[in-house]
Amino acid sequence: QLQASGGGLVQAGGSLRLSCASSRRTFMNMGWFRQAPGKEREFVAAITRSGATTYYADSVKGRFTISRDNAKNTLYLQMSSVKFEDTAIYYCAAGAAAGNVLSNEYDYWGQGTLVTVSS
Repeated sequence: QLQASGGGLVQAGGSLRLSCASSRRTFMNMGWFRQAPGKEREFVAAITRSGATTYYADSVKGRFTISRDNAKNTLYLQMSSVKFEDTAIYYCAAGAAAGNVLSNEYDYWGQGTLVTVSS
């Protein structure tokens, strides 16, 4: 149901935009998580159904922006000033309460898209 895309290789300090397309109208709270090699999946950002309220992990606050276009059934994550430690597989998710940072509270997941930051 959720298809993440937009990952790739980016230099440190650069920018990248991830997208998460839904095959149908997804009027749910949504979020982005990431998982680096050898680490647990962690919360990155979340957005409410309407897009009016957003939440961010401290590690990405001020650098990443989550947004959504409900008309296009698409969720976005604009990544700027990326750092080497942002290297991970990024997953989009849907279905939890607004701003929930726990991955097991989300009902639907995309397949993940790999972001690699070169130093």
